[in-house]
Amino acid sequence: MPEPSPAPVTAGDLLTLEELTRLRRTSAPRGAALVLHAWATIAGAIALHVLWPSAVTLALMVVVVGSRQLGLVVLMHETAHWLLFPGLRRNTWVGTWLCAAPMGQDLRAYRRRHHLHHRLTQLPEDPDLALSAGLPLSRRRLAAALMVDLIGVTALGRALAWRPSPDGLAATWRRVRAPLVANLVLAASLTAVGGPALYLLAWVLPRATWYQALTRLRDIAEHGLVPGAEDPMRSARSIGAGPLARALLAPYRVNYHLEHHLLVFVPCWRLPAAHRLLVAKGYGPRMERARGYREVLARATGRGAAG
Repeated sequence: MPEPSPAPVTAGDLLTLEELTRLRRTSAPRGAALVLHAWATIAGAIALHVLWPSAVTLALMVVVVGSRQLGLVVLMHETAHWLLFPGLRRNTWVGTWLCAAPMGQDLRAYRRRHHLHHRLTQLPEDPDLALSAGLPLSRRRLAAALMVDLIGVTALGRALAWRPSPDGLAATWRRVRAPLVANLVLAASLTAVGGPALYLLAWVLPRATWYQALTRLRDIAEHGLVPGAEDPMRSARSIGAGPLARALLAPYRVNYHLEHHLLVFVPCWRLPAAHRLLVAKGYGPRMERARGYREVLARATGRGAAG
């Protein structure tokens, strides 16, 4: 078993060239299936409410659509690393129009920021460092923050904080063009199916509520209270997730975040295999891990061990 050490590690230190070659293979059918799964799940939840409108189907639609909206962001993340499909152009096109734009995101801007996050993980210059700051916090404060998310206040604050690009109107238009087009298409499609209110109920409401809470939990889980930047094996976290957690909180293997940081070129659907391989090689004790999201929240609220 490898001796525990804070020394920096690379993918080549952890796995053989043959193992790395096998893990890094992308697959166009698999990538397309993930995108199709996300949108089919969204369509199914919306269809259920349209066919049998009620408070129950509305709540179910908000939860399912909000969870798959997070799924679209996860798949956008895959395309930011050029992992969803072989080739750069397909990743950028699918990532822009089918993942990022419907969620109001600019893939190219996200890609630049996210690659900085990987280079500077847990360092003061990490652009994502603030996302998991302020921990630990009390259970009451966490519950209050999640309630603020669920009633739409967080989304409203972010909308009000939006500013045009400092580089001028042309740069602003380039940033908002794809999200505007994608959401106009969504609005027109949902209006044709169920009237003008359906876009607000089926897309904006989940985006403004459930998705916001999931994003907060994801930020806490991935980098909250990790030891720091000195040891790459402990600068991000891998979280166990059963079927329910994967359906509602951790879509498309996003819970294997440490494995992603260690093996950034591995597609999301191969991360469980990468995890098993690392554990089998004896690296488990060195890896920052949690048995599940409940354990992560216990740590975040000071009720669990920090290791």
